[in-house]
Amino acid sequence: MTFSKVKRFLVGEPLSSHMVEEERISKLKALAVLSSDALSSVAYATEEILIPLAAFAAAAVAWSMPIALGIGVLLVILTVSYRQIIDAYPNGGGAYIVAKENLGTYYGLIAGAALLIDYILTVSVSVASGVENIASAFPILLPHKEALGTLIILVIALFNLRGLRESASIFALPTYIFIFSLLTLIVVGTWRVVTGEVPPAAPIIHEVYPAVPLFLILRAFSSGCAALTGIEAISNGISLFRAPSTRNAKITMAWMAGILGSFFLGVTLLAHVYGIMPHHGETAISNLARTVFGGTAMYYVMQVATAMILILAANTSYAGFPRLASLLAKDRYLPRQLASLGDRLVFSNGIAGLSFVAIGLIILFKGETHRLIPLYAVGVFLSFTLSQAGMVAHHLRERAPGWLRSLSVNFLGTVVTFIAVMVIGYTKFATGAWMVVLLIPLMVFIFTRIHSHYLGVGKELSLLGVTPPGKLEPIKHTVIVPISGIHRGVIDALRYALSISSDVRACYIAIDPEATERMKVEWQKWAREIPFVVLKSPYRSVVRPLLQYIDDVEQTTHADMMTVLIPEFVTAKWRHQILHNQTAFLIRTALMFRPRKVVTSVRYHLRET
Repeated sequence: MTFSKVKRFLVGEPLSSHMVEEERISKLKALAVLSSDALSSVAYATEEILIPLAAFAAAAVAWSMPIALGIGVLLVILTVSYRQIIDAYPNGGGAYIVAKENLGTYYGLIAGAALLIDYILTVSVSVASGVENIASAFPILLPHKEALGTLIILVIALFNLRGLRESASIFALPTYIFIFSLLTLIVVGTWRVVTGEVPPAAPIIHEVYPAVPLFLILRAFSSGCAALTGIEAISNGISLFRAPSTRNAKITMAWMAGILGSFFLGVTLLAHVYGIMPHHGETAISNLARTVFGGTAMYYVMQVATAMILILAANTSYAGFPRLASLLAKDRYLPRQLASLGDRLVFSNGIAGLSFVAIGLIILFKGETHRLIPLYAVGVFLSFTLSQAGMVAHHLRERAPGWLRSLSVNFLGTVVTFIAVMVIGYTKFATGAWMVVLLIPLMVFIFTRIHSHYLGVGKELSLLGVTPPGKLEPIKHTVIVPISGIHRGVIDALRYALSISSDVRACYIAIDPEATERMKVEWQKWAREIPFVVLKSPYRSVVRPLLQYIDDVEQTTHADMMTVLIPEFVTAKWRHQILHNQTAFLIRTALMFRPRKVVTSVRYHLRET
């Protein structure tokens, strides 16, 4: 009862199934929920471009704008392509459904594994980056990054467990505060340069760009591609939108792409013009805001807004991961528990699983964004490539009106994203991307083994080909009641045993000789009509002699089924239960995988205060 009250307080009252439609959200709220991951990347994508360039030479950062423009072009291609996916697959599912239906099951599983990894890393990277931005403004928090990250993930998970509509209402305001703050930063920063108040540290366009190794440019490009993570979330979550869901999803996709592209290019341009260089202890966006706003209140507003959007970027994963996991579970590639809606019409098990793994990554990588980023883009760009290739196959098969134009867009997207996957994998392999490269096939293997298990279970349980009996006949049934003494709970259990079978046997584990003799006397007084066996246990084990006795009875009776009926008493207060022996749990565990054995408990409820 106490647990139930705490759950209701934290999560809220259960929602009826007919309220699913009411839980759908508007475009403005969907932009906050499903675009926060993509929009938040503005806070660190520019810095990820600058880090490898600045490590080579200060002049190398001149390449930051051409690289950002290349990423912007890729954003346009992906946006157009994903709008086509929304039209073709209005029920959502994204890369997993597109690849599975058009390229085959294994390609779908690869896309699903890549997206699941991306969602998990989104939570870890976003929260870690948010904590780092807070620590940039308040350095006293720097040593506590892991603890803060863990706490933030737990809070986000709690809000998501309360339901989509409620969490969207909570998270919408911080998203729009960030949009306003960043827009103010870009406008004020640009105005100060245009009016000559701040002399530019570098020209926007260089007449001559410094010679830089191609590998370095590719590495900066692959790091900056973190700006594109999360743009697939809208196509995965079409079912979250109010009707007409397809139209609203496409509009929101266009909004998100426009805001993301302009902000990413604007921040990269300002960082270049103001000569912002990455350094330890302060993020590039913090450095830029400090340069533009000085020590005014607007700087701290910018930092708080950035921290909030980075933290809330994790919420995109909480919208996407549980739904993708539920699709895989419905197809029997993940445990079926992930397919079930919880009390608040959200996939509670998926939310819990995502939180657990993301916290593990925060702790493992000590809450450092730069250590997590190399793992980040491989999975999402692999899913991009598979979804684009899937749409190419879709257009070639369906040939709907205008299919040639759509085919060309998706083909271009396939080529560009495939090149991006190769570049990201090549440049980041040694710094951590190898983990994702190994993890994806491992996850696909696990998916296939889970699927084989469910198919095997279904085959064994199937009644296909079995002739229905004319009448169900009762089975030969033996009941064994293990006891540790005589009390009211044992008497109730023996009475119940007699009601379900005519063959009831009780057994007692002899550990203390004196207690055993007293037990024999008590038995004759209370239940002499039931066969009573004393099992010797020279090594004071309880479970082993019982298992041996069960085997012996089975061999002598040839019973179709055996029930081990365990008398238990339940204390009035849950905390008192830990003071009592847990033998019943050990017996259940030992018999769990033994065929034709039923373990049941007859509970006697105590009324002590």
